[in-house]
Amino acid sequence: MSVEIIPVRSKKEFKKFLDLEWEINRNTPNWISPLRMERAKLLDTKKNPFYQHAEIEMFLAKKDGQFVGRIAAITNENHNKFHGDRWGFWGFFECINDQHVANALFKAAAEWLKARQRDNMVGPMNPSTNDECGLLVEGFDTPPFVMMTHNPDYYPRLVTNFGNTKVKDLYAWYLPTETALAHITDKLERIANKIQARHSFYFRPAQLKHLDREIKLIKEIYNDAWSKNWGFVPFTDAEIDYLAAQLKQIVDEDLLLLAFKGDEPIAFSLTIPNINEILAKIPDGRLFPTGIFKLLFGLKKIKTARVITLGVRREYQHMGLGSIFYIETIKRAAKKGITAGELSWILEDNAPMNSAIQAFGSELYKRYRIYQYPLK
Repeated sequence: MSVEIIPVRSKKEFKKFLDLEWEINRNTPNWISPLRMERAKLLDTKKNPFYQHAEIEMFLAKKDGQFVGRIAAITNENHNKFHGDRWGFWGFFECINDQHVANALFKAAAEWLKARQRDNMVGPMNPSTNDECGLLVEGFDTPPFVMMTHNPDYYPRLVTNFGNTKVKDLYAWYLPTETALAHITDKLERIANKIQARHSFYFRPAQLKHLDREIKLIKEIYNDAWSKNWGFVPFTDAEIDYLAAQLKQIVDEDLLLLAFKGDEPIAFSLTIPNINEILAKIPDGRLFPTGIFKLLFGLKKIKTARVITLGVRREYQHMGLGSIFYIETIKRAAKKGITAGELSWILEDNAPMNSAIQAFGSELYKRYRIYQYPLK
């Protein structure tokens, strides 16, 4: 039987697009169900401000009367303007273990992007580097941390057999708190204290009661600190506000740290509780009727965390602030009973950051891959 590709047009088709994530992954080892309502919001072109400068086309694959796969083709005008390229993107890929189905999905996405004058198809992006991205290629033996992807181990083969090739790997590091504390030696602390004293840096936790003010500071730092990184796209005001509203429900202000030189905000780091510990107990991704209670009562019992981002303004990136942030975060996490953490994701060629992370005894335990496919 041939594979039929169906563009999503109706509410029924949109629901099927959502449901396929659960239908295909429910038997995937270590996969953790996201919240259905969050997935729906992520794809909602009216509610998610990403689509104010982007376009998405969702496709379903049907074979032998059954829906067996999905993919989204994405344009991101802010990416193209910032990088001066004509890239298009693919994401939200799910597929049975069938190369014919995968090929049909990638072909549909490629043709849609090519019709919009894009010359390269890059992914997976769900839907951008400011969201979940990357295909898991190593580290299938453990569950993902919050806001990180997980997929069946046959996906890399389906992706590469179509003709996609690697463009960049993203690293995830695992660090037990006990190991981290053992690597914070007296000598390392003396060096950190000297750096702070020499440059008059000081740290403080964020104040969630003044979240609007804090978010403005973080956006300015982030868009400067990451501006030279591969794949970076600046947050718009609407996007950073949207993200803040989502994270506000779980952020611990003691683990959202800001650094200042005088009155100037120069760096920040964000560590969030690994709510996947709770989501693992909500396998259908539905908050109601019982999932909401598991989420609310489980937040205080979380024992792991993810360092989701660390940004230092470019003019201060040579001063060792990254290691000082890690020392401060590790100590604070230990006091809160956090037993381990993930530091992710880090570009494979970001040598300074990877070296700083490894110096605390971290293990490179997962690798995610971004692919490209020429459309010329």
